[in-house]
Amino acid sequence: MTGFAKNPARLVPLAFLAVILLGTLVLMLPIARAGSGSAPFMTALFVATSAVGVTGLSTVDTATYWSGFGQGTIYLLFHLGGFGIMSAATLLGMVVSRRIGLGRQLIVQAEARGIAPGDVRSVLKFVLFTALVVETLAVIVLTWRMMARGEPFAEALWHAAFHAGAAFTNAGFSNYTEGYSLYASDILAQIPIIAAVIIGGLGLPVLHDLRRGRRARWSLHTKLTLWGSAVLTLLGTLALLIFESSNPGTFGDMSLWEKALNALFFSVNTRSCGLNSVNMGAITEESMMLSYALMLIGAGSAGTGGGIKVTTVMILILAVWSELRGEPDTTAFGRRISPSILREAMTVTTLAAGVLMLATMALRVVTDLPLNALIFEAISAFGNVGLSMGITADLPVAGQWIIILLMYMGRVGIVTVATGLALRPRRADFRYPEERPIVG
Repeated sequence: MTGFAKNPARLVPLAFLAVILLGTLVLMLPIARAGSGSAPFMTALFVATSAVGVTGLSTVDTATYWSGFGQGTIYLLFHLGGFGIMSAATLLGMVVSRRIGLGRQLIVQAEARGIAPGDVRSVLKFVLFTALVVETLAVIVLTWRMMARGEPFAEALWHAAFHAGAAFTNAGFSNYTEGYSLYASDILAQIPIIAAVIIGGLGLPVLHDLRRGRRARWSLHTKLTLWGSAVLTLLGTLALLIFESSNPGTFGDMSLWEKALNALFFSVNTRSCGLNSVNMGAITEESMMLSYALMLIGAGSAGTGGGIKVTTVMILILAVWSELRGEPDTTAFGRRISPSILREAMTVTTLAAGVLMLATMALRVVTDLPLNALIFEAISAFGNVGLSMGITADLPVAGQWIIILLMYMGRVGIVTVATGLALRPRRADFRYPEERPIVG
């Protein structure tokens, strides 16, 4: 317990691992499978990890392989994973603000705004309230649209609840065999999903700031997250319109407004959720490369989405811009960004790139599937996105283990590493003489 007291971030990986193992055991029960017998261990473990990691990758068809009980278990698991990471990341941030020195603590508390350090009950209540409101509104609209397609009320309500929950938690699961492509031309069915994905992915600190409603007092974190998310969404949408407009396998046969709608849906979901309205195996190579970047960046910190986070990338971009202009400090919105924060952003990004490179090489060793599809699968797993080029079910057992590890590391690794960096000792008794190696 002494180790946990010194670094509470260690509790996060263990807690998520415990939920994954429990979910695996439940999914292995005969009642969880639609067919006869019980699910094999690897199938149950893969899906449980994907659900708790709010990823959405699966080696089986969620709609036909799992019974109502099994789908309900997956629904519960991705809610536990989504709420868990929002609460854990925020609460660990509070711990960090109490463990650091007084001067920096005051800065962190000022940036946190509406989230009082140690106010666990308030954080958890706000997470649950936000989820309840967003998902309820989405369920109402989606039930109406699904009934319009001829589904009975009870069936439409379950499909609506499942997709609304998957969207807000950024889980990417669908209990339709065709995925969400059934609603590729239905704006009223796509808008609630897009809204839920964005809100869930912004992160609790940002939602707290937005609730307070005083723009002038928004924290730097909120401003970076909102601007970064808006720019990524807009540029992703425009790029996908260019890359896919004439592609007969995706947007080619759609009207202009349908192309715009699906490009927006694609752009938002590629960064975090993983629900798809088009055949991912048919996208162009340009869209595939764009997807690599969007999936790796991901959503906001302390949100339900994965990736290295929007603020991490924004900080790195600002640092490059400051260096190009010859400015001594990295600044944004009238605030100076601490060099230690810049080092943390560089560390998280470098570690993520290293993990993905090693994982992709390992996947290449254990399977002869196309390299571009393996890269896509690895980034999707680590970024907890859930999109696939259709190769998940074809992975050998060794490949499935690699993807499981990537989903787990992507879900808890970023939070654990970031918190560990923030909690590490920051002062040394001496400093070495400075020297400037040649760069470039």
